Amino acid sequence: MKKLGFGLMRLPILEDKADQIDIKTLELMVDAFLDQGFNYFDTAWFYHKGQSELAIGKALVDRHPRNSYVLADKMPIALLRPGTKSPEELLQDLESYFNRQLEKTGAGYFDYYLLHSLDRKKFDVAKTYKAYEFIQKKKDQGLIKHIGFSFHDTVDVLEEMLQAYPTMDFVQLQINYLDWIHESIQSQKIYQLARSYDKKIIVMEPVKGGTLSHLPQSMTQKLQEKDPHASTASWAIRFAASLDGVFMVLSGMSNLDQLRDNMTTMKNFQPLSQEDQDFLIQEANWLKEASLIGCTECEYCLNKCPKKIPIPSYFTLYNRDHLDLGLDPKKKYQATRKNNPGPSDCIACGACEKICPQHLEIIDLLKKVDSYFE
Repeated sequence: MKKLGFGLMRLPILEDKADQIDIKTLELMVDAFLDQGFNYFDTAWFYHKGQSELAIGKALVDRHPRNSYVLADKMPIALLRPGTKSPEELLQDLESYFNRQLEKTGAGYFDYYLLHSLDRKKFDVAKTYKAYEFIQKKKDQGLIKHIGFSFHDTVDVLEEMLQAYPTMDFVQLQINYLDWIHESIQSQKIYQLARSYDKKIIVMEPVKGGTLSHLPQSMTQKLQEKDPHASTASWAIRFAASLDGVFMVLSGMSNLDQLRDNMTTMKNFQPLSQEDQDFLIQEANWLKEASLIGCTECEYCLNKCPKKIPIPSYFTLYNRDHLDLGLDPKKKYQATRKNNPGPSDCIACGACEKICPQHLEIIDLLKKVDSYFE
């Protein structure tokens, strides 16, 4: 397989509503992706407020032969509630989610299937549910070809998981040059640990939710001097894809232009030199001093916020105003604020913080954004 995977969490939408996916545009993107020899698609229960699995069923599964693509999906561990349930009831929960995903996608089986977004708490839930044993059984039955888990925590927690699940085929890790030496995300350390266990690696968030495609003008100029034909996003994609053991790099693409740019980068992939990798890491140290909010716009928080605050949008506008991109985030903030609840409408319930894979202190950050813009 070519190393670029289509992450189905930032799809084209209608009327600026996350759960209204533009199926016609998605069909064009799917067809172009397959035509260029790419075939890996990655969806999940939470993406686009539950609509991503249905959308890929319509745009891909219903329109292309099953052997022409590879489809990945994930068990929504965050929705599992052990409580005082019996072993039979725990198994029924897993069966219900898995069968519903097969039904929504229409795929018949999953090529790759993951325990979704594991951290220490979800790891404990997965153990209680015997979720690993469940997906291993589905693999034995031929309903899954490869099993693994996606991960959002520190290196010591990852080692516990790798020791507990020694026969996992792969791990999915957040790796990009901004998070490479980040104190909490620890991309470099978790990558090195996964390789020490000889695990194949899928990379998520290589462009950090779009942050690394919108760089300060000074850094953009340096990259253009190195390669005038390469986009800023392509540098981030190539950084992740150049790492040993990485067999797939996922990118959440929202339009045909992003798709074409990524395909151009990865169709005849050329790894970065060590010099260029070191350069990006050095520049990332400068970016860290800009005090950016580490949001990747996954939008999981939108499913939980009782006030329907567009949290990722506000965080992105804050970051872009701090990066001196030559845009006008303040004007966009006012337009967003006019049509949506604002940061000050947060009631500090904490529901968003419990599900955030970046472990952001969202309540305090919303106060920070409100103070900055208002």
